[in-house]
Amino acid sequence: MNTEANGISFNCRIDGPDGAPWLMLSNSLATNLSMWDRQTAVLSEHYRVLRYDQRGHGESDAPPGNYDFDLLADDAAALMQAHGIDACHFIGLSMGGMTAMGLGLNHPERLLSVTIANSRADTTQELRDMFDGRIALALDEGMAPLVETTITRWFTERLRDTAPAFLDDVREMVRTTPPEGYAGCARAVQHVDYMARLGRIDKPVLLIAGAQDRATPADGMRAMQAAISGAQYIELDPASHLSNLEQPEAFTAALQEFLAAQR
Repeated sequence: MNTEANGISFNCRIDGPDGAPWLMLSNSLATNLSMWDRQTAVLSEHYRVLRYDQRGHGESDAPPGNYDFDLLADDAAALMQAHGIDACHFIGLSMGGMTAMGLGLNHPERLLSVTIANSRADTTQELRDMFDGRIALALDEGMAPLVETTITRWFTERLRDTAPAFLDDVREMVRTTPPEGYAGCARAVQHVDYMARLGRIDKPVLLIAGAQDRATPADGMRAMQAAISGAQYIELDPASHLSNLEQPEAFTAALQEFLAAQR
């Protein structure tokens, strides 16, 4: 379904029973809402699950220009308002996790709990420089040249060597991401700067890391845990950046246990 919110149209999908607690899933850079298929199949038994393609991704609008995480958090809050959601459990991975941080800081009244997976609260010059190259390539040649390098970064060698069929679906998500949307969101990732304020998040927080994740290393996520009072931390091993796809059962089980404790 299409939902108008914060000035653009978002592609959304809702699963699960009417009247159940709301749960919202936010995708990573260069993916779309289908990255959450495995989690939704389980969680929608007991939750009303709203998935959406982030601004510039999937079938959502991709307005030109640079985005930031205050904007992406405002998008999520506006989507909740559009669907009549007072508050929800919000789960985000990578870029979605950064969006979750923005919500926790800017729209805490919208949250019952926050799960931040494979994410980071600040950046480095090396990362900013790397994204400059990726953005230029995407805008000049489209997303196709980024597909295989992205797969290498996102999954462990062990998993890539087994060639699971779902990797072709991931390749398709990357390839079909609108270049303008990728560029806008990548600029947001380049300049994420929430670490000094993380301690202000006062909702229950779960952090999920991948032991082999080079994009958002586990050490950084442990530092985030230390900055947020009472935050829980789980490290999946083996798992790289898209840990919800590499370890779907363990990832979903961690969510279920955390969410059950919030009832």
